[in-house]
Amino acid sequence: MAAALLRLHFHDCFVRGCDASVLLDSTPGNQAEKDSLANANSLRGFAQIDQVKAKLEEVCPGVVSCADILALTARDAIVKIGGQSWVVYLGRKDGVVSVASESMASLPSPFATYTQLVQGFAAVGLNEKDMVVLSGGHTIGTTKCGAFSQRLYGFSGPGAINGTDPTLDPEYAKVLKQQCPQNAPLNTVFLDPSGSFPGQTYDKGYFDAVKANKGVLASDAALLTSSFGASLVAVEASAISPFMTDFGVSMQKMGMAAAPKGAVLQVRKNCHFVN
Repeated sequence: MAAALLRLHFHDCFVRGCDASVLLDSTPGNQAEKDSLANANSLRGFAQIDQVKAKLEEVCPGVVSCADILALTARDAIVKIGGQSWVVYLGRKDGVVSVASESMASLPSPFATYTQLVQGFAAVGLNEKDMVVLSGGHTIGTTKCGAFSQRLYGFSGPGAINGTDPTLDPEYAKVLKQQCPQNAPLNTVFLDPSGSFPGQTYDKGYFDAVKANKGVLASDAALLTSSFGASLVAVEASAISPFMTDFGVSMQKMGMAAAPKGAVLQVRKNCHFVN
């Protein structure tokens, strides 16, 4: 569940700051973030967060916010699979607003260009280095074929061969086509194909893959389209990679993304509903 719990925190903080708005359920007349196209049928971990919240409410009711739980579980999940810990500052409060359209507007797209990624991360107080480093979260987890099939079958840019993106390693493109036939957008593949346990090992493998033109998503490949991005990918992929430390630093910054000014905040008793 490490990738799922990390993603929940990420998808929370990019919309209205780290306020657990991603956990709120839709209501009559309002589609919540979790049911947006970017999140529906892909976000997981809600039941696990509920278990943690229920235990905490037994011991200290009304004290620990759902947003703090998301921040802590993301960190602890990474540590559990071999990552390096980082300090998580606490005291977040939970929001009372969750709108699907806001998640579509705020979350980085798998089709994003480098410039779009930089702009999206800047909107939550993160710089260019943070963007590249946090992309390394793709060293664990999977993605659906539909998120990148255009790179395999429908690419029409310069150098395209039979509809395949020329920036994708040709041998790896063949592997992906076997895993992702044109009529199977819901098939899944590992975001990081390296190592003995692809997509399940927390290490610098993602940057090794991107450097070798084996980044799965267009947004992964986009890191090499900037001189700064390409140079940082090379550093993170090096034998003495600083990835473990860098990731913690950037995660700590992301976890400080504040709710909008004037937002109504509370410590929700149940992460699915406002009090």
